[in-house]
Order: sequence, then structure tokens, then C-alpha cells
Amino acid sequence: MNFDFSEDQKMLKDQVRRFLDDKSPLTVTRQVLEGEKDFAEDVWQGLCALGVAGAAIPEEYGGLGLSALELCVVAEEIGRHVAAVPFSSSVYLAAQALLCAGSEAQKKHWLPKIASGETIATLAVSEGAQMASPKNLQTEFDGTVLSGEKLPVPDGGIAGLVIVAARTPKGVSLALVDMSKQNVTVKPVETIDPTRRHVALQFDRTAAEQLGEDGEGWDIFREVENAAAVLFAFEQIGGTEATLEMATEYAKGRYAFGRPIGSYQAIKHKLADIYVKLELARSNAYYGAMMLADKGADLELAAATARVSASDAYSYAAKENIQTHGGMGYTWEADTQFHYRRSKLLELTLGGPSRWKERIVTQLEQKNSA
Repeated sequence: MNFDFSEDQKMLKDQVRRFLDDKSPLTVTRQVLEGEKDFAEDVWQGLCALGVAGAAIPEEYGGLGLSALELCVVAEEIGRHVAAVPFSSSVYLAAQALLCAGSEAQKKHWLPKIASGETIATLAVSEGAQMASPKNLQTEFDGTVLSGEKLPVPDGGIAGLVIVAARTPKGVSLALVDMSKQNVTVKPVETIDPTRRHVALQFDRTAAEQLGEDGEGWDIFREVENAAAVLFAFEQIGGTEATLEMATEYAKGRYAFGRPIGSYQAIKHKLADIYVKLELARSNAYYGAMMLADKGADLELAAATARVSASDAYSYAAKENIQTHGGMGYTWEADTQFHYRRSKLLELTLGGPSRWKERIVTQLEQKNSA
């Protein structure tokens, strides 16, 4: 049995890597960090021109009609380059929600715009520091208008479409908000990674359109969340691999007491530990990708496992990369900060590791009791 990606998928990965090597080096990410732009517009437009924003969107809706596996290899390259683009918001979350629950009219209207990059879309679920759940959502939706606040919302300040999870008399539903036609209050929210901007969105009887059946919004979100967990894991794997390469290159070139610091056992152990965590995360992510592509019964467990191991690998690698660089690694001029910032942001996206560890336990208990 072959657990590797196909030759076509590897070619896509190489093509995206060459594009990002050329158009999205860390100097571009630094420009977003230090400047006023919300994202790297040229990089995003270039990715959309390559077709990757619509990779998993069916051809009848303006996409390439590829599978989730193609998204996995693209996500890995986005993570490797710490690209300052709204790829996850538009593709992992919003587009997937539309594919899962959208009406034919909603798909025809929005998916071609997302695939071409004409519209940036996002999903708004969280309402503050607490972990979002059907019991604590306060935003309300009556089928036509929406009221409440969502924060933090990734790329909410640049989104033309926001899909909002809100309470209804029947439970939780998803609402589509066309931001080009609405007067929604947008407030910036500071996060550890300003290269992926977040905002608070205040809705005050804002006109909205229902996505999916009333009361089934949380089930739809869980389906989207499981797929996104696998894709975020690949993004974290790409970041971990790039971080390991950065630390290794520095350890080979930095001399102390007449020899490269990479020749010292303490540094060797750091790099070896990163590699072990990376390979564990990669194997879990590959299994998650297989479950996602085949719609396997173990998808929820595989997604949670991939999420936990990839979060652990990237967070550990980002910290040890700074340590390997020594005092220089803590300076503003050092590029080590980009992976540290992104690792912390991705670790908390869709809920922190504790949430996904609990999900692993729950899934294992259910399997053992069956």
C-alpha cells in the first residue's frame, strides 16, 4: 500500500514552492509585519493565478476539481514560507463550509469568486477567550438578521464574505454575511502574529442569509473543522521543516571556541528532537490526509491526532530554533520570530491543544466501548 503523494501532487508542491521561494521570502512577510498592509496582496494574487485557491473546488464552480490531498501539499508550502496570505480562511474554512452545506445558488455565486481570489472569505465562530461551543454562543440569528460580536476573526477586515455561527431557536445555524453590502463594525485585534491579521466583528441586526439547515450549523462546523485540522497540521509540518533547516544551517555556520556549534552534543540533541517530532507529526498528518480524502470513519480521531502532534512539533521547533541562534535569536532583526509567531497562532487556531487532546480521548473511549 502506498501512503505517499502521487507524482502529480508532488509536482504541484514543487510548483508552489518555487513560486513562494521567488515571491514570498521572509522579507515579504517582514514587510507585512512592519507595515500597514493586512496581507501580501501580490503573493495572494499569484497563488490564485496558479489556481491553488480553487484546487479543491469543483470545476462547475470555477475551481480545478482536485482532491483534498492537493490542498494538503499546498498547505505545507504555505507553512514552510510563513506566507502572509488568507489561504486558510478562504480555502480551509469558508469554501469548505459552502461545499458542505451551501445551496446550489450560494455555491454558484460565491465559490467562483473564492477560487479566483476576487473574494476573500472567512469563518467566524469564536466570541472571546472561552472555547466556543453550542452552549456559550451569544450571537443570534433569526433567519434574516444577525446580532452579536465575533472575535477574533481571521482576515475579517479584508473579507468580502463572512460565515457566522450563531444561535437560533433550533440550536446553532450558519449565516452568510456579504460584507460589501453591510455596515458591520470592524475593530482590529492584536495577536502574536500580525502577519495574519484578526479583527472583532460587531453585527447589529445585520442582514444575513442562512447556510444549510436551521439548527445544523454546529454539525456542519464540526465537519469543516475536522478537514481544516488536517490542513493546518500540514501547514505546521511545513513550518517545522523550515525551522529545522534554519536551525541546522545556522548551527553549521556559527563557530564557538574554534568549531561549529552544531558539533556540540547539546545542539545535536536539539536538532534531533525536532526531527523526531517532525516525523511523528508527518506520519499522523499523512494518515489524516488519507482519512480526509477517503472520508474514512476515523477522520475525527485522525484529525485530532494530527492536530496535536503537529502543534507540538512546530511549537517545540520554533522555540529550539531561537535557542540555537542564542542571543541573536531574540532580536527583532532575526527571522526566527516569524516561525515562533506563526507556531503560536496556529497552535490556538480552532482551539488549543487541550481541546484536541480531549477529542482524542473521547474518540478512543467511543471506539473501545463499541
